[in-house]
Amino acid sequence: MSFVESEERRALRAAVRELGRKYGYAWFTERARSGGQTTELWEEAGKLGYLGVNLPEEYGGGGGGMGDLSIVLEELGAAGCPLLMMVVSPSICGTVITRFGTGEQKQRWLPGLADGSTTMAFAITEPDAGSNSHNITTTARRTPDGWSLSGRKVYISGLDVAQAVLVVGRTEDAKTGKLKPALFIVPIDAAGVEFSKIEMDLISPDKQFSLFLDDVQLPAEALVGSEDAALMQLFAGLNPERIMASAFALGIARHALDKAVAYVKERQVWKTPIGAHQGIAHPLAQIKIEVELARLMMQKAAALYDAGDDLGAGEAANMAKYAAGEAAVRATDQAVQSLGGNGMTVEYGVASLVAAARASRIAPVSREMILNFVAQHSLGLPKSY
Repeated sequence: MSFVESEERRALRAAVRELGRKYGYAWFTERARSGGQTTELWEEAGKLGYLGVNLPEEYGGGGGGMGDLSIVLEELGAAGCPLLMMVVSPSICGTVITRFGTGEQKQRWLPGLADGSTTMAFAITEPDAGSNSHNITTTARRTPDGWSLSGRKVYISGLDVAQAVLVVGRTEDAKTGKLKPALFIVPIDAAGVEFSKIEMDLISPDKQFSLFLDDVQLPAEALVGSEDAALMQLFAGLNPERIMASAFALGIARHALDKAVAYVKERQVWKTPIGAHQGIAHPLAQIKIEVELARLMMQKAAALYDAGDDLGAGEAANMAKYAAGEAAVRATDQAVQSLGGNGMTVEYGVASLVAAARASRIAPVSREMILNFVAQHSLGLPKSY
């Protein structure tokens, strides 16, 4: 990989930045506070080809990779419009279907995921499993016509805007009787599918839901890939998730940093702008460094993933997500501190970023689980759990 982005990627950044600024943070937060959605931006980004930039050209995508898709989300976030469903729909779901789906599944789902006319959610987290995916109890059993799926999922993003959800379930191994992971595409309007909103203390247009699956009857073709290789298929979707979660956090960090810098350049209390004082300037400079370092790791993760190195991408993607989450938390906190009392007002729109940034330390994988991963896989330390 090059440490300097190609002219094509720089052009992509500029174009997406222009689109994001057309809407902006004021528009985004108005949608969030009113309970609305970001449909207009999502549809325009889809029509312009940004949502499917990582998907194959033969299915209407841009033919690029995760490096390109991460640019789109980062720039939208930096403009104040971070689209959370980009982490899920074209990234996790689009990638899994591209790599492991049948020809019929690709033709059915990828064109819509690419142009934004179809949104697909992703359901893995369960109330009693948490970060331990081995404890997933959502179970699929064979029927004469396909599968019956039952279980419960929590903290599932975007079910109110999705047409389908990629569900991580488990099937019974005929030889051992043990349960093994498997992935299923479930239409939202299928009989037995219900979901309810989880009230969150976040200012975001993206809503979280509990998902209930009660003997949902699915055709055989609902299974994505081989039921014997689902763990590999699952990780193929989780690496893009971490890369895009990094882009989401970096966009928030950059937006907060830009607001703080603009303010301290102009705000004058004594003889000079407060940005001239090292007590203000140095923390902001540190955050700039942390953002740039996190982006480099994200770009490394994307480059490894796009090159087919899933193992190497896993390490880098986890590190990138950790670094970006930490940078986002520090950036939003320092932005509030730099603006003082103004940092807590709706007018300046800084305090509302804090919770979203804080969530990036938790989801889609917590910083503690990333540290466990690095300790075990990168350093070779004994496993503690």
